[in-house]
Amino acid sequence: EFPDSIHEECLTRTMTTNGLLIMTFTPLQGLTPFIASIRAGGDRAGSVHITTCTWEDVPHLDTRAKAELLASYMPHQRDARTKGIPALGSGAIYPVPESKFVIDPIALPAHWPRGYGLDIGWNRTAAVWGAWDRDANVVCLYHEHYESNAEPAVNAAAIRARGVWIPGKIDPSARGRGQTDGIAHMQKYIDQGLDLRIAQNAVEAGLKEVWLRLSLGGLRVFSSLRNWLTEYRVYRRDERGKVVKANDHLQDATRYLLNGDLGWMKTDEPPPVPRQEFYVPDKAAVGWMR
Repeated sequence: EFPDSIHEECLTRTMTTNGLLIMTFTPLQGLTPFIASIRAGGDRAGSVHITTCTWEDVPHLDTRAKAELLASYMPHQRDARTKGIPALGSGAIYPVPESKFVIDPIALPAHWPRGYGLDIGWNRTAAVWGAWDRDANVVCLYHEHYESNAEPAVNAAAIRARGVWIPGKIDPSARGRGQTDGIAHMQKYIDQGLDLRIAQNAVEAGLKEVWLRLSLGGLRVFSSLRNWLTEYRVYRRDERGKVVKANDHLQDATRYLLNGDLGWMKTDEPPPVPRQEFYVPDKAAVGWMR
């Protein structure tokens, strides 16, 4: 990737000529300000087009060459070199290539318990749903909710639509009081019919749990979870080792979902039939019957 100063000088030359600026590079420097800006569409709507070139688009690389090259790359650079996904370098919280856990959507068995993690905020509310294969101890993330500046009633309606019987775990800070009406955020969602409980918010323990599942095959993510994958690609630590708290709502929700025992998750089983009891009179009272 070229320096910002070079990009600015080249772009200036196109301002009065209605010209085009064509750039090609491998994004090994991660989510730089330049990449962030072109992903957002540039300064003018529709002014930027991105084409990602993957190994599948390179005819001169055969299977053997790909295997040799892949083995020579650092794990955190593999997606950048093979798929054009910006590398996160040593700061990546989960240095696990997406190819190891992203799968195409599948039909989920009804006997797999379900649950979701919920992260609510002033500007963004996010939820991610998981289904747990108890036999293999594998969790499949299969649906996401990602809404900005929406009222609790709107978010709750979208969550209920995925199954009102599915329980959720919520950010413990939701117990705090809102600045407007003094009602706890969590209670607002409970009043909307959601089955919620407080999540364990030990951050490092939660990060380790997710990382272990990603590394050992205990977590699968549907490729349809676009917002989750976008966050995953930029989820990182700063130079001091702190988690960068930006664009991480679904990642937080994933921690809430997976941290701790999964026994709270439920299946959509029919309610038990109420036991019926019948009055049996004394034998003498019906002795006349023949």
